[in-house]
Amino acid sequence: MSIISENVIPGNHGKVFGTNAKEANDLKRIEENLLKIEGVKNIIFKDEYPVEFTVHTTKMVEIKDIEKMVKGLGFNAIPKGLFAL
Repeated sequence: MSIISENVIPGNHGKVFGTNAKEANDLKRIEENLLKIEGVKNIIFKDEYPVEFTVHTTKMVEIKDIEKMVKGLGFNAIPKGLFAL
């Protein structure tokens, strides 16, 4: 594993995650809780199925912290592949 595959790197790309949450109120709860993680700047949800969201950060944030936060709400956060360089 590498720094890029284990962390969300600050910048314009962010990191895309898939989730099994579907309801708008569940997505809002995910967003509110992820914003509590130090360094998370914003969350952008893709409005189609399967639901995906992109996390943008101001500093490196470990993917496992994001997964743990979402799992604590009863949902999954599965990181998608690396962005193209």
